[in-house]
Amino acid sequence: MTEQQESYNEAVEKLRKIVADIERNDLDVDILSIRVKEATRLIKLCKEKLFKADEEVKKILEELD
Repeated sequence: MTEQQESYNEAVEKLRKIVADIERNDLDVDILSIRVKEATRLIKLCKEKLFKADEEVKKILEELD
């Protein structure tokens, strides 16, 4: 079964929660490792979505010229 990809806003919200958990020192070392891996995945997802949106906007603006 394919996991559905989060929206940009969902990914950012998950990142905020992970950062808050880390800042509160609420995480066991094993859990911390899992959260950091998840944060890395979410950051990559956000970067991809931002890059794609930027490219689409540039393309639309070029079509207007």
